[in-house]
Amino acid sequence: MFVFRPLLSRRTPVCHCNAWKIIEQRSYQTSCEALIYRRHGPYADVLKLEHIPVPYTGHDDIHIRMLAAPVNPADVNMLQGNYGILPNLPAVGGNEGVGEVIQVGHEVNSIKPGQWVVPIDCGFGTWRTEAVCKANEVIPVAKDISVISAATLSVNPCTAYRMLMDFVTLRPGDTVIQNGANSGVGQAVIQICASMGVNTINIIRDRSDLSETIKKLQSLGANYVITEDMLHNEEMANLFKVVERPKLALNCVGGSSAGNLFCHLKDGSTMVTYGGMSRKPTPLPAKALIFKNIRLCGFWMTQWKRNNLHDPTKLMTMVSELTEMIRKGQLSEPSCTKVPFCDFSKALQATMDPHTNKHVLIMN
Repeated sequence: MFVFRPLLSRRTPVCHCNAWKIIEQRSYQTSCEALIYRRHGPYADVLKLEHIPVPYTGHDDIHIRMLAAPVNPADVNMLQGNYGILPNLPAVGGNEGVGEVIQVGHEVNSIKPGQWVVPIDCGFGTWRTEAVCKANEVIPVAKDISVISAATLSVNPCTAYRMLMDFVTLRPGDTVIQNGANSGVGQAVIQICASMGVNTINIIRDRSDLSETIKKLQSLGANYVITEDMLHNEEMANLFKVVERPKLALNCVGGSSAGNLFCHLKDGSTMVTYGGMSRKPTPLPAKALIFKNIRLCGFWMTQWKRNNLHDPTKLMTMVSELTEMIRKGQLSEPSCTKVPFCDFSKALQATMDPHTNKHVLIMN
């Protein structure tokens, strides 16, 4: 018999969370629907809706009914086989989502039936209707926020939070500049900075709905929203007459977009790269690196979580602070396109649209 059992490994970069394990003489209580891939490639070719068995809940297990799971670009990269970690195949897609606990093992005291939980590690396999996992592989989230906010909490807002907290000390009046500002992370950066009194300069690509995109980002608290072309205009010099030059730059695009950020940073600033959507190398101007002493760093939320698996308190504290921001209206529910589980291909297609401003959620 085959069972999906999430496993956490610190010894190898290969993610075993969705691995099929052969377990002899094990009975099953039911089956569930799951989006399975048995090889890497384009999602339309490799992802299939299948029924898989759900085992009985063990003494330290919890049984979860998945409520909603986003489709993120990293999920698509994992399907394609070009992500930083890959599961053993066959695997269930999806790394993020929220589920409701419907049963716990008799030795589980930290989680109770009825609570909402989100996975801790990457590769949990959230694109399914039910899951049985170890209690220490998830953390509870509050039920007084929306399902959408809970389902989208553990990747984009957490990524934004860590980059703003871990690399420089930001104080009210400081400035952060970022490209890809209309992304999920970018929108979270805007809102967290606004709650801190930190200015944001937000770079977006020119598009047909430019004015609507600018208005949306401004409604979230963006101080300045400009296009890539405007980075080269005299308007930037005028801008820095009224706002300090950035001490932190956040880059998810790479290529010339990242290179263009350098000339606007203040001396001793830091640029953090957390994505490379352009799939082009970042030019590094020697003048800025040498004379401005700009520091370059990378960040990957998955690695941060794995580095802190021994102490989930840090993750729980971060989730708790972000949840409180949601309660206060400082971190809004992201705009979402909700797709029924059976129409998963539409969710994948919408995620690949480079101009989409919405999260895409698979709803059960």
